[in-house]
Amino acid sequence: MKLEELIEYLDYKDLVNFKSVEVSGISYNSKTTKQGDIFVCLVGEHTDGHEYAQMAIDNGAVALLAEHPVDIKIPQVIVSNTRHKIADIADRFYSRPSLGLNLIGITGTNGKTTVTHLIQRIFEENHQKCALIGTLGYKLSSNGEYRDAKHTTPQAPELQATLRMIKDVEKIDNVVMEVSSHALEQNRVGGCRFDGAVFTNLTQDHLDYHVTMENYFNAKAILFKKLKEGNFAVINIDDEYGKRFLEIVPEDVRKYTYGVKNKADVMAKDVEFSLNGAEFTLLTKDGEYKVSLHMNGMFSVYNVLAAVTAAIAQGIDIKVALRALENVKGVAGRFEVVAKKPLVIVDYAHTPDGLENVLNSAREITPKDGKLICLFGCGGDRDATKRPKMGAIAEKIADKIVITSDNPRSEDPQQIITDIIAGLKSVDPEKVTVEPDRGRAIELLKTISNNNDVIIIAGKGHEDYQILKDKTIHFDDREEARRVFEGTAV
Repeated sequence: MKLEELIEYLDYKDLVNFKSVEVSGISYNSKTTKQGDIFVCLVGEHTDGHEYAQMAIDNGAVALLAEHPVDIKIPQVIVSNTRHKIADIADRFYSRPSLGLNLIGITGTNGKTTVTHLIQRIFEENHQKCALIGTLGYKLSSNGEYRDAKHTTPQAPELQATLRMIKDVEKIDNVVMEVSSHALEQNRVGGCRFDGAVFTNLTQDHLDYHVTMENYFNAKAILFKKLKEGNFAVINIDDEYGKRFLEIVPEDVRKYTYGVKNKADVMAKDVEFSLNGAEFTLLTKDGEYKVSLHMNGMFSVYNVLAAVTAAIAQGIDIKVALRALENVKGVAGRFEVVAKKPLVIVDYAHTPDGLENVLNSAREITPKDGKLICLFGCGGDRDATKRPKMGAIAEKIADKIVITSDNPRSEDPQQIITDIIAGLKSVDPEKVTVEPDRGRAIELLKTISNNNDVIIIAGKGHEDYQILKDKTIHFDDREEARRVFEGTAV
């Protein structure tokens, strides 16, 4: 594509050394820049892409997208914010792929991954192909393999390239995508035309980045504000932010609510839990339906309500949707049972609300003569204010807790643990065990549990790595738990 075509609709400030050149790709990493790329000088917290412009040119870049001119004789397009404008040129370069897709965005603190998987299953039950983009990567069918993604929502060039591939190569017309607050704030989904958006919940997370809950809300709200006439919005009305999301949805967008506590378009009542899963009665304007899930916990009920409501919004028969959901065994690392005696469950819960939901769900299925045991830690270089809150929640709900490392990153694991302990009322050795080494902590679970106990290993879920100060190692909670409790070799 010619450079002048690429920037035809771009709101730029200036053109420097401009001439017609052929652009064959978009790059923002100078090390991986290829011949013919336009190099985007991204400005981040720790690096400034303008400093790497020469390296990018040495590797073949033919033009720059920059925030200020660089003293290099090469065509430069000057914009106010390269992090935002990279999405615009990516959308243009890949010929606006979302226009040819039914694109559904799922946002919220917890539940995004599960809801995307559930909606994908519903489409397939309705004999429609659906691709999924999210935390675990992207996949072209529910039975397909994940392909790697570095972020919950990829950077704009990779995202637009993936959407174009899904449409043209795979001939898939439906895409359900997790949309993180970072992706919205940084405009990584800029250019995407969403046909529908789903809000799951909003609780404390990522405040190391957003600083306040108001900023966090405003980032999530971007997805709904951009909906157009005829699109749909699905809102969890039980969440304390639900009404605010409803209010910011444009007037001509179709609105649907779901919930358990408050009156909603789609509701669950008479919810019951057992070791086999959850059962409830689904209420819709078209009638009542009995639902039996293999998934467990109230959070699973909410995730199912979100998926069912999204299906209703798209005119999919509710019986088809329920048939798909009742066949779902679960999602990797989300309340995933990895051993039976004791019942050991691995979950991705890494926020105060997420941990509280998982522990309350586990309490529902803990035998009267059994104990609820929780192992968890908190990530380093992330919002530290949630650490004591998570400690207090674990102490309040669980009978025993094991505090350990999560992904400490550059922080001292012991300091993270100290922050967690600050939320405890007491460090009773009968109830509280501290072991910074996560592997050894999981082994300790064996010594403090009985066969009728329920154990929650929280924080990492599907992750198969641990990020330490100086390296990243292979580590999978599920593998470790199976090795300890079932003697399965890793």
